[in-house]
Amino acid sequence: QLQLVESGGGLVQPGGSLRLSCTASRFAWDYYTIGWFRQAPGKEREGVSCISSSDGTTYLQDSVKGRFTISRDNTKNTVYLQMNSLKPEDTAIYYCAARSRLLRTCTLSSSAYMYWGQGTQVTVSS
Repeated sequence: QLQLVESGGGLVQPGGSLRLSCTASRFAWDYYTIGWFRQAPGKEREGVSCISSSDGTTYLQDSVKGRFTISRDNTKNTVYLQMNSLKPEDTAIYYCAARSRLLRTCTLSSSAYMYWGQGTQVTVSS
């Protein structure tokens, strides 16, 4: 069972930055495609970004393009979501998730992911 732990959330002013981390204590971490999702109060969970385990392909939701960047450091079993120019509408609980290691395509569909972290709160407010 793959266990994921998110960190790095917090309160930030509009225009500020945060870097979220998703860490797993498991070998062969580099075989897992990782996605970041978020859920705002009263809204459905939505895909934000993903990074493929097969070729490093990344994908970003249109609303975060140019502001967010996803990357991974397999030596640290960690995937990062760098969030710049944050807006109040980015406020949500952010979750990282991993696909089955047999399914390595990057996708923002939450149903494609098997393992989930507990989430970290991001609040953008002045």
